[in-house]
Amino acid sequence: MGTRSYVLFYVLVYVLNSVVNNIYGALVHRKFEYKYSFKPPYLAQKDGSVPFWEYGGNAIASAENVRIAPSLRSQKGAIWTKSPTNFDWWEVDMVFRITGRGRIGADGLAFWYTQNKGSYEGDVFGSSDKWVGLGIFFDSFDNDNKHNNPYIYAMVNDGTKQFDHQNDGLTQSAAGCLRDFRNKPFPTRARIEYYQNTLTLLFHNGMTSNDQDYEMCLRVDNIVLPKNGYFGISAATGGLADDHDVLHFLTNSLWPVDQAPVQSASEEQQRLAQEYQEYQNKLEQQKQDYRKEHPEHQGKQPEELEDWFESDSQRELRQIFQGQSQIYDVLRELNRKLDEMVGRQERTLSLISMQQQAAAVGGQAQQAGGQPSQAIPTGYIDTIRRDEVTTLFNNQNQLANLIKDVKQLIATVSSQADKIIINQSKQPTAQIQPMGYDMQSLVAEMRDGLNHVKQNVAQFAAQRPGGTCPSCVSVTTLLIIAVIQLAIYLGYSIYRDNKDSHYKKFY
Repeated sequence: MGTRSYVLFYVLVYVLNSVVNNIYGALVHRKFEYKYSFKPPYLAQKDGSVPFWEYGGNAIASAENVRIAPSLRSQKGAIWTKSPTNFDWWEVDMVFRITGRGRIGADGLAFWYTQNKGSYEGDVFGSSDKWVGLGIFFDSFDNDNKHNNPYIYAMVNDGTKQFDHQNDGLTQSAAGCLRDFRNKPFPTRARIEYYQNTLTLLFHNGMTSNDQDYEMCLRVDNIVLPKNGYFGISAATGGLADDHDVLHFLTNSLWPVDQAPVQSASEEQQRLAQEYQEYQNKLEQQKQDYRKEHPEHQGKQPEELEDWFESDSQRELRQIFQGQSQIYDVLRELNRKLDEMVGRQERTLSLISMQQQAAAVGGQAQQAGGQPSQAIPTGYIDTIRRDEVTTLFNNQNQLANLIKDVKQLIATVSSQADKIIINQSKQPTAQIQPMGYDMQSLVAEMRDGLNHVKQNVAQFAAQRPGGTCPSCVSVTTLLIIAVIQLAIYLGYSIYRDNKDSHYKKFY
């Protein structure tokens, strides 16, 4: 009974130890390796280079991606890291797009982890054959005509195997999966992990925008890869051509939890810390020298330092005072606006009452004069309209301009009259002005008219010899009246002629 209990106890301890080791081993420390990665934006520099990478062949680097091989016939290109890795286990997230116009593409894209860099125009997807390390191929062309493409597979080479192009390398592959990665709405993704001699490939088919929508493609154990290798990507086209673009290539080094690298300070950090410490020492030395040279300022220094800064309570009081001041300003502005509104309301009410009183007085006056008065509705006030006000203002402006013109004309006439009077005063007195031709013709016409009247009167008297003249008006009286009228008319004509002559002198 005791022996059986010991056996069960040891078995239980072994199982628990295995479980703990598996769980503990599953915990992995990841560290991003920027020297073995690239991503947009500003993927390529102004000179076209990619930091920590070098590319050749027909590869083209831009700010957003690296086009390993363009969609032209017989194109090859590759991009490789400049320095080898300094870690054993790694994980790579690669985001790429393979697009083309045709239903079938060629040739494909390859991911490399090799002991040495490959060429930029090799025979195996744009890189060298007989490599030492790992190659993962995204093959889009069906060379063996078995209708098993596009196909993803991994191949490990020790430098002695030559790639089998006729069979698409299927006889040499370690594992693979049939997945379509051409002409997808979203970029396709591949997560390649090599940890504890286990190779795992997760694939995202690009049909969704979810970055974590991965599915298992292959998993191979007991894969031994060379240490301190180079990462690379290559692509090639043949008679058919696709665009092979790589958008992201992010590398993380994998470390067991108990072997995680210690984050030690780098040389740059140490140099900066040393410079800062030297600066602090120099500043303290300058302060001491200043205090020795100016001992009178030593007692005032703490007070000055306190005056330079404010405490938390002072800051809170200042903020409270500022808030209350703003509230007071707002209340004062509201009070002012309220007073303006009350004043406007009082003025409006006074105007309304005055207009109502004026309307009532006018109605009483009309009733007293005997004229019918119209009833004014309650609450109705006949006010002048805006167009009437505008017309009134225009009329006033015109009247003012007219009065101004009349004033100018009167001033001009007055000045000219003064000039005429001055000129007449300079002339000799008692000078008889000769009668003009117009006056002579007028006098002649009046004389002819009187003679014609006399002739008519004589003819009228001769035609009625037997009749008696009426006793109301005699011929003598009539002639006297005619002479008086003639004299008045003649005097007025002479006066008018003198006035005309004066105005002619004026102009």
